[in-house]
Parts: sequence; structure tokens; C-alpha cells
Amino acid sequence: MSLAVVQQAEFDAYSQEYEAALSQGLKYSGEGPGYFARKRIEWTARLLERCEGQSAQVLDFGCGVGLATEELNRAFGELDLWGYDPSIQAIARATQQFGGANARFTADETELPAGTIDLAYTNGVFHHIPPAARANALRIVHNSLKPGGWFAFWENNPWNPGTRFVMSRVPFDRDAVTITPPEARGLLREAGFEIERTDAWFIFPKSLAWLRPLESLVHRLPLGGQYLVLARKAEEAS
Repeated sequence: MSLAVVQQAEFDAYSQEYEAALSQGLKYSGEGPGYFARKRIEWTARLLERCEGQSAQVLDFGCGVGLATEELNRAFGELDLWGYDPSIQAIARATQQFGGANARFTADETELPAGTIDLAYTNGVFHHIPPAARANALRIVHNSLKPGGWFAFWENNPWNPGTRFVMSRVPFDRDAVTITPPEARGLLREAGFEIERTDAWFIFPKSLAWLRPLESLVHRLPLGGQYLVLARKAEEAS
């Protein structure tokens, strides 16, 4: 089953009002989409600095209208960025706003480079992919990565009541099939990835921002509104 077939129509409809639709749910947290994007990407960059340094070639898988582009460049420096999304209209917006010599966007999975990507990043994408099509989506990511390349798999945490509340108020999230952290790790292992670690962030809304420093003490527990499974494509045998 083509990933483009299962997602294109849904997100073409929101390509011009994606930010407004997302903000409709996130307003209950007191933060906008930019806050969460910045924190996700900053944490991903911090982990990769500890592991093996910054990445030069990045794939934003399920990039939508390209809203993560500026944060990825800010966190990782000069990038060779690929953005993939099956929504043709979303890709048109991303290309118009963020496209350039070092930022290319496509709705055609066959245009993605094979075996050269240092880091694949995805956020809140896989709960929109029907379960039967998720293995194929992970195959696309796995094939794009170089041996030893990293996959930062961010998803909404269905174990968090606040997440379920927010998703019920985002038009394109209401019918999504969520993925728990153990399910995500299982999917990634089945796709050939090695699991490095799992973290969860975004426990406290803006009204309780003074408590946010506590998240650094419990981020390895599945409490936050979103979680990261950091995985890796196996190195080639010598």
C-alpha cells in the first residue's frame, strides 16, 4: 500500500490551514506549535551530540508544510535537508516557503536518497498511517539511512490524558490510531532498527511552567505528552 495513497487526501485538505487546525488543540496547553517543535529538536540534537556528533544530511519524514525546517537548521547547523510528505499541496507550500539548494521537499518517496541520510526525524506522523501501512513507511526511512544512521521517532503519548484531550480537538487527529511507546519500539525492531533509548517530555502546561524543570528528572518515564524512541540502523558487518 502506498503511503501517498493513505495520507494525501487527508492532509491536502489542511495544507493551507494546518497551523490553525493544530493550534486549535494546542491552545489548551498554553503553547503554540513552535514551542513543542523547538523542544523536540533541541533534545534530539542534544542526544546526538552525546552519541556521535551532529548530522549533516537529515530527512524530515512526514514534513507537512515544512514547519520543522528552521528548527532543524538552528539545532544542527548547515544541513542538507530532505522533506518528505505524501500531501502534494503540503509539499508545494514547504517548497515555496523553505525550499532551496539545501532544502528539498518531495511527495514522491522514490526521489529520496538511498543509504545516505544521517538522521531521520519524524513527529506525530505514524498515528496517521493505517497500521497495515506502517511497516512500509518504516521501510522507506530505513532504506534512506546510511548504516549507523539515527531515527528520531517522536509520537503523541496515548498514556497521557492531556494528549488524548488535545488530539480530540485537532480536526486531523480525532480519528488517528495512536501508538504506545512499547508498540513503537516493537514496530521499529521489526523494521530492522536497534533501539537506543526512550524519553517522554511535555508534562506541564504553560500555566505550570515553573514545574517544567522537574521533567528533566523523570523524562525516562512514559509520563509526558509526547515520547521519543531514538533508534539506529545497524552498522554494516565488516
